[in-house]
Amino acid sequence: MLIDDESKIAPSQAGELDCVGAGFAAAPSSLTGMPSATGATADRTPGTSGRSGTLAESPAQPEQPAQALQDPRKAYAAPSYPPSSPQQNPWPGLTSLMDPRPDHGETSYVGSGRLAGRKALITGGDSGIGHAVALAFAREGADICINYLPVEESDAQEVAKQVLAAGRKVVLIPGDIRSESFCEQLVSQAARELGGLDIVVNNAAKQQAQKTILDITTEQFDQTMKTNLYAMFWITKAAVPLMETGACIINTASVVAYETPASLLDYTATKGAIVAFTKSLAKQLAEKGIRVNAVAPGPYWTPLQPSGGQPAEKMPTFGQDTPMGRPGQPGEISPIYVLLASNESSYTTGAVFGSTGAGGGP
Repeated sequence: MLIDDESKIAPSQAGELDCVGAGFAAAPSSLTGMPSATGATADRTPGTSGRSGTLAESPAQPEQPAQALQDPRKAYAAPSYPPSSPQQNPWPGLTSLMDPRPDHGETSYVGSGRLAGRKALITGGDSGIGHAVALAFAREGADICINYLPVEESDAQEVAKQVLAAGRKVVLIPGDIRSESFCEQLVSQAARELGGLDIVVNNAAKQQAQKTILDITTEQFDQTMKTNLYAMFWITKAAVPLMETGACIINTASVVAYETPASLLDYTATKGAIVAFTKSLAKQLAEKGIRVNAVAPGPYWTPLQPSGGQPAEKMPTFGQDTPMGRPGQPGEISPIYVLLASNESSYTTGAVFGSTGAGGGP
């Protein structure tokens, strides 16, 4: 369904446009001097080709314009957060209420068809890192399904318009992933409306800072565990039978699994578990040809932070204690998810990729 910028996209309704983006270049079956799939050794003579496993000379590549170097410390300005209103964004947080707004790569991310034809489900895809990943995947040629809470509908609509602008199909499925039955419904509906499921990104998270364990209620602990751990388990369990060889799962972990802050006790426990879950599941699914990896962000400027994810007194200087001197922007981490989802990472599984501004992590 084609829509204009003023149209509203109904949740769980897919909009379809023609596929864009280039396809993949096939990797050679053998390398110079190495065994081929048949056990033969490739000829070392350049410029030869044929069925004997020898390699042809690669065609000349078009010359690309030089990329200017940039200082990563100054690639984005540190947010100027008003000390007088340190918690301006009620939970679960909205991009539209953030000042300054995060950068999801809207004007900077350029795709090249690395995920052409893929079908991706992204939880927490309405804002922050999930928003950036949805945008990058779409510009790489993937069709997208995002899940989010109903109160985040305005943010989800913004993401949907960007996916459609990239020429891809988008499916919106609001709902609470703390429910096992909803997680099962989410996966089956996403696969049905997308026409398959190749990539699952378990990204949604609950993060609420508290000074001590005495301040964490059983209700908060339960919500954090169900959002961050149970949902990942339920969604992955439902998705695996629907995924074919070559598919992948990417879980969002965190730097706090390695550098544990005192104020995020329950959240930190879940992120450490996500790292272990990722490594163990990768070993289980290797025999099926399904890769499982995780990304561990450091301090990133997302709605998770000003909606209770950080102590109020830390918000004015959030991320400035890293060696980079600033927090990351969501558009700076989405390329890692693209890499892990693409065929380029065919031997990468059970890994955790950090993006922390040198502030610890894997």
